Amino acid sequence: MATIQIKAEVAGSVWKIVTAIGDTVEPGGTLMILESMKMEIPVIAEDGGKVEKFTVAETEAVNEGQVVAVLTK
Repeated sequence: MATIQIKAEVAGSVWKIVTAIGDTVEPGGTLMILESMKMEIPVIAEDGGKVEKFTVAETEAVNEGQVVAVLTK
C-alpha cells in the first residue's frame, strides 16, 4: 500500500477540515481549507486515495511545505 503525503502550499492556519479519516477522495478533491492573509485556500489531493490521518487540527498554524494529511492508495 502506497502512502501519499499532502503538503500545505502556503503558510497560514487550518480554517476547516472538510473530509474525515477513512474517507476516499478523488484526484483534485479538497481535504481542508487553509486561511492565509484573509484568503481561503483549498488543500487538494493531487492523487486519489483513502484519508489515513491528519497531522494538523482546525485553527492550527501550518508552514509552507508542511505535511498536513496522509493518504493511502
